[in-house]
Amino acid sequence: MTAQRRISKASVAICVSVLIVVVGLGRVITELGPWYQSLKVPPWQPPGAAFGLIWTTIYLLTTVSAVLAWRDRSSPREGRILIVLFAINCATNLLWSFLFFKLQRPDWALYEVGFFWLSILALIVFIWRLNKIAAALLLPYLIWVSIAIGLNVAVVQLNGPFG
Repeated sequence: MTAQRRISKASVAICVSVLIVVVGLGRVITELGPWYQSLKVPPWQPPGAAFGLIWTTIYLLTTVSAVLAWRDRSSPREGRILIVLFAINCATNLLWSFLFFKLQRPDWALYEVGFFWLSILALIVFIWRLNKIAAALLLPYLIWVSIAIGLNVAVVQLNGPFG
């Protein structure tokens, strides 16, 4: 592993493609219709427009992190672990949105969000050994999902029971 390793066009293309798929699926799952608009939310919830900016930033930072980590892997085993960790993260990210928005079950989403948060932490811990900058790029993601946990708790408390 040297600082001189180049970032391949293929790894960038793959990471950007995955980003596009995850964002697309997330948009389909996230329904901000009458049900969501009727929810009571805490006064400290960021304005709606902030969510798009925050998630766009997080997805871009995550994509850069993935490319850097992929570049700096030192073995096929590390590559496989990266793929599995990112796949788990994408799955837990989408599952949270599915439970909260599509099924309209913030209570179920609250149970799942712990796994989502742990998937980000696992990525940070693993990637830290490969590239500290790539790991640091995931910190805003971890922070935002930590805030989302608080928002999820508040929504459940203010609106429950669900189902």
